[in-house]
Amino acid sequence: MRDRPRRSSFAPPKLESTVVLDLWNTLSLRHLFNPLTFLVLSAHTRGQGRDEGRNRKLVVTMAADNSNAEQRFALIKENLAEFLNEEIIKKVVDEGGHPKIYWGTATTGRPHCGYLVPAIKMAQFLAAGCELTVLLADIHGFLDNLKAPLELVMHRAEFYRYTISTLLGAVGVSTEKLKIVLGSSYQKSAEYVMDVYKMASIISEHDAKKAGAEIVKQTDNAPLSGLLYPILQVLDEQYLDVDAQFGGVDQRKLFIAAKEWLPKLGYKERAHLMNPMVPGLHGGKMSSSDPDSKIDLLDSPETVAKKIKKAHAAPQVTEDNGLLAFIEYVLLPASGLRGKKEFKVERERDGLETLVYEDIEKIREDYKNDILTPQLIKPAITRDLNALLAPIQEAFKNNKEWQEIAEKAYPPPPKKEKKVKNKGTRYPGGGKPEEKALPVRTNGDAPAEATEAAPSAQ
Repeated sequence: MRDRPRRSSFAPPKLESTVVLDLWNTLSLRHLFNPLTFLVLSAHTRGQGRDEGRNRKLVVTMAADNSNAEQRFALIKENLAEFLNEEIIKKVVDEGGHPKIYWGTATTGRPHCGYLVPAIKMAQFLAAGCELTVLLADIHGFLDNLKAPLELVMHRAEFYRYTISTLLGAVGVSTEKLKIVLGSSYQKSAEYVMDVYKMASIISEHDAKKAGAEIVKQTDNAPLSGLLYPILQVLDEQYLDVDAQFGGVDQRKLFIAAKEWLPKLGYKERAHLMNPMVPGLHGGKMSSSDPDSKIDLLDSPETVAKKIKKAHAAPQVTEDNGLLAFIEYVLLPASGLRGKKEFKVERERDGLETLVYEDIEKIREDYKNDILTPQLIKPAITRDLNALLAPIQEAFKNNKEWQEIAEKAYPPPPKKEKKVKNKGTRYPGGGKPEEKALPVRTNGDAPAEATEAAPSAQ
């Protein structure tokens, strides 16, 4: 065996591969003390010849893993409005781990297309290798100003379970790392309830109201349950054993509260990922209570087309434009998860070539310049949205149990009985007096009433 000169531990090995030299030059001290880095670089110092190709592959693989970590973290961050304590998630990703993230939803109103915004983001978490927990917060739904009785909330939780799991699967990502948890499955345990008491003893009424200001219905004489709501949501981070909680920016006050409250009970801080508030098709918030402002996940293709056609979209105006927001936060990332990130606008009717977009900035630019118009963009959104909803609707059609749960969770409103109005007598033929029987004459001349005989004299 040929003698090999000794090298300093921190000197770059003399290798033929420029990949290794570049890798060495870019390594930080953290990488130098990484056991995998040391193993791979040492392998290159142990021989030449037939082992060189194999060793080069090891280093290239490690470089690809580092690049993969960057890609994973970029996918986790994509389209977020804010990311608190992001170093918590980045550390897990850099170490090759799987960040544990949870998203909770109170099982109240029927899920609509507005739910596609967090659903697509959660699909990106799954694609980035995160472990995702969806909390069906049935007790929260009951506590939030008693929007629904407990029995109804339980049926709705089952409806949500079917809907969300099918929705995430429809995007094409693996749901192997998806877990759906019912809040009442652990929120009634003695340990959890004791922590609720502990937190209630150290959190002021003012702080509890402030934390839930954007998510709990506020009234002049609100029930005490509204103060418990934020306490439960904060404790869920600990009891679901996650690294981060995901939600909309409307929950920012509660997320800040979680950072402050959990350490008071000796629990660690978590990261918080926030989606922006996306305008609905009519410019405002997409609401379950307003059928004209929302598209139901089970709406027919014809109904979807009709509602999008009615959507408000001022030409050349990109601010608060619900259609452009839907493309940015739903359709573009959904197509990326399926393989190719693009949005196509067909212009065959005008004899022009199809426009293909890969980023929202170019779409905004063309919309401002009137190259893209509401008349062009609406059919394209209708096409892609119906394609996204098709597998969900097919699954619902083929699932008898899901259909039965839908009937129980969202029963049709009772039909109103028509009340017969008393119109009075002041109209032609309206006030006919009751007809009385004609008097019956006896042998004498005096008539006797036919309806009632006179009492006989004693």
